[in-house]
Amino acid sequence: MTIHPVTLIGGGPGAWDLITLRGARALEEAEVILTDHLGPELSRIVDVRDKEVIDVAKLPYGRSVAQEETNRLLVEYALAGRKVARLKGGDPFVFGRGFEEVQHLTAHGVACEVIPGVTSAVSVPAAAGVPVTHRGVTHAFTVVSGHVAPGEGLVDWSALARVGGSIVVVMGVRHVAAITAALIGAGLPRDTPATAVMEGTTLAQRSVTGSVETLAADMTRAEISSPAVYVIGEVARL
Repeated sequence: MTIHPVTLIGGGPGAWDLITLRGARALEEAEVILTDHLGPELSRIVDVRDKEVIDVAKLPYGRSVAQEETNRLLVEYALAGRKVARLKGGDPFVFGRGFEEVQHLTAHGVACEVIPGVTSAVSVPAAAGVPVTHRGVTHAFTVVSGHVAPGEGLVDWSALARVGGSIVVVMGVRHVAAITAALIGAGLPRDTPATAVMEGTTLAQRSVTGSVETLAADMTRAEISSPAVYVIGEVARL
């Protein structure tokens, strides 16, 4: 029996046609597809009638398939000789836990091909007209996960407030008030521009612009919820 490599695919930021050509071709060839809720609309890319599609989504603060179960399924189907694709939103190595899946497959003797995707950290702001860098404004940007509050994770928010450049926060809707307060407390000027973008690149895209001081209230008023990305820095003024 042939053991095929698992294909780990970045599906892009939301719109189905922002997946790469290589990613779309890999989905066409797959027999089994494990997909996330943030991945693109699969039926718009391939005919799924002859494929086994398994939803292993991790919904924010809702129904969630444990990573260990996803890892187990990937190995189980691969060792059964099936052609397996793992479709993730954005890029699988940008806060997507993709490398954990590569490590698990490798530990069980299964090869894995990685097909990068368009990351929401850059593409979602761009879809709303916000460049994360701009000549004469900023030459650097930092992408950070906001899924845990300041003081509880690995991010040094005080350092981010001092480093300059654009701060791009993904998975940070729940903790936006705490994050902006930490940045202001560490010296980031209160009037620093900030833009939040919800459901970027899709028909449901919505954005709001204000300052780091008003961002939390602005997002509440505009009903910005997950998934959303926000950018803090002078580029948001553009």
